[in-house]
Amino acid sequence: MTSADNALQSNMLGDQPGYRGEKLAENIAHFVRLLRRAGMKVGPASIIDCLAASSNIDLGRQAEFYHALASCVVKRPEDRQLFDQAFHSFWRNPDFSEKMRDMITPTIGTDAAPPPVEDPLLRRVDDAMQPDRDDMPTPEPEEERIEIDAALAWSSDEKLQEMDFQMMSADEIREAEQAIDRLVLPVPQRPSRRSLPANGKGQLSMKRTLRRMASRAGLALPILERPQTKPRPVVVICDISGSMERYSRMLLRFTHALTQRRGRVHSFLFGTRLTHISHEMRDRDPDAAMRAISGYVHDWSGGTRITSTIGEFNMDWSRRVLGQGAVVLLITDGLDRDPNGALEHEMERLHKSCHRLIWLNPLLRFDGFEPRSHGIQSILPHVDSFVPVHSLASIGQLARVLSADMGPGWHDKSLAGWMSRLHDIQNEAEQPEGVFI
Repeated sequence: MTSADNALQSNMLGDQPGYRGEKLAENIAHFVRLLRRAGMKVGPASIIDCLAASSNIDLGRQAEFYHALASCVVKRPEDRQLFDQAFHSFWRNPDFSEKMRDMITPTIGTDAAPPPVEDPLLRRVDDAMQPDRDDMPTPEPEEERIEIDAALAWSSDEKLQEMDFQMMSADEIREAEQAIDRLVLPVPQRPSRRSLPANGKGQLSMKRTLRRMASRAGLALPILERPQTKPRPVVVICDISGSMERYSRMLLRFTHALTQRRGRVHSFLFGTRLTHISHEMRDRDPDAAMRAISGYVHDWSGGTRITSTIGEFNMDWSRRVLGQGAVVLLITDGLDRDPNGALEHEMERLHKSCHRLIWLNPLLRFDGFEPRSHGIQSILPHVDSFVPVHSLASIGQLARVLSADMGPGWHDKSLAGWMSRLHDIQNEAEQPEGVFI
């Protein structure tokens, strides 16, 4: 047995002979909780699976123990790197994350020094281990301390604006949620049939002028008027499937902020079925609203059935909430798993029922993104705007789209490029393959 294997077994057993089973079970339970706090989809059943797997291997071999735990908790390819970081931090070397954090700490130097590069997965593991560290005894203060001026430290505010929600640590997510709560969100306006009296510039109001003449013995005193505008209803239809989990959480926060600024916001969630959550969104406390929604919705992080849910919305809700020129925000990655192939028909019906349809897609964060999947090709021709929604900066871009004058014939300028690329891809698929002799 190597020294690394001895260290691993010593850490698992706690250097307590005869206490092997209880200490191992306790450490595995702590490790699974660490993975869940770091963002992996594991639950109490994973603890039982890990205990069963560890009972059938040689704990003296690190590789066997590593693969036994990985086979029970790693369900997605993107979780592998996070599992590696957590495994080495928890089992092999307790000081691993402290040493790595020392390597990425900002260095005070000249202005020309480049900002440090942080590993987002390491920060997620570090944040997940923090609750356990809070229970540790506080070390005695050292005689000499190095005081660092906070004004010289590198600020991450600008970086937070461009950071992907999926790469944020727990502290950064809380900071981003607070930034979303402080947003001053515009609401699209629509012209009203009524008008308001105007002082100065405006059009002559014959109705108000004649009414004043009747009360003043026929004295003609012209009254001017100006057009009145009213807020358009906003309908949010948000995808909460597994691929949208981290983004849907932040966008629900955005929807809550929008609801608090303007009450005429109708909110829906969908994964495998459609759920109306407008009532829960009216709670002034965003955290209480999120807790109520999590207990009310039962298809979180599951599959995606866009066709069925949009069809259900068109059938049961469109006439109730899409009146008075409503603007629809469709939040999804467009990866439909519904066997029903009528997505294009349902999207066309939705587009004709609302004033404007804006599609928010987090896949646009990738520079090489192209509309090649069937679901994306079915949705794209029936939207008026196609914008990314993966960071605070992209939410700011959405705010600018909502504040635009959505008059007749309005389309987002960036949509023309996407439609041109979509036609090129469809033409390539329709061309017959070459005949080789």
